[in-house]
Amino acid sequence: MLKVKQINNENELTDISRDEIINFLHTHLDRFRDDKVSIGKCLDYAFAKDGGKGGFVLTGHYNDQLVGIVVMNKTGMQGFIPENILVYIAVDASLRGKGIGRQLMEEAINRAEGDVKLHVEYDNPAKRLYERIGFTTKYAEMRYVKKK
Repeated sequence: MLKVKQINNENELTDISRDEIINFLHTHLDRFRDDKVSIGKCLDYAFAKDGGKGGFVLTGHYNDQLVGIVVMNKTGMQGFIPENILVYIAVDASLRGKGIGRQLMEEAINRAEGDVKLHVEYDNPAKRLYERIGFTTKYAEMRYVKKK
């Protein structure tokens, strides 16, 4: 049975370290990964409680082995943009296809206050899971990256 733990701030990092979270996500997000600095900034945001920031981390363990992590951030918005954004969800690559991702996703949705959005690349196999859970495509995201 999957054991899920919610971590709301840095002080609750007792069973797992910040670096373990960052390294797990960096490893198991595969080709969809961000760099470790960006993952760390996401954790900073999730653990901050000022200026509309906040969120939480869920860890999933099976037989005392870390098998998955979710990072949910608050958007500080309501109505026109969902209150939460699921930034990262990763399952140990050797354990995919066993329902762990779905369980973590459903736990994260249930624990979040308000609606949830996420960004997924069109060719990400996890997109089918998100659709089965009930996520829909409302908009195409477009970005403009300024040249430095």
